[in-house]
Amino acid sequence: MDYHALSTDELRHQAFDKARGAHDVGFFWDLVKHLRASASFAAEDGSGGGLTGSISDAIEIVRELMGKDLGDDEPLLRAKFVQYLQA
Repeated sequence: MDYHALSTDELRHQAFDKARGAHDVGFFWDLVKHLRASASFAAEDGSGGGLTGSISDAIEIVRELMGKDLGDDEPLLRAKFVQYLQA
């Protein structure tokens, strides 16, 4: 499949579905670490230790951080989604 031809939103949906099905919290944590918006999230208590709970919680955090406009993060996220889907 040519993942590069898909929209970023479609790549996100497919990668999230794959990670959710595999219970791959590491995928979501990796996204959080690379999003520029996550700097303010981590600054609240100085660590990522506040990230606990289920895979659904991790997905929701990533969705909140990603928002609608990915801005400068979009190329990195597209690459991460494609890489994850190809693995």
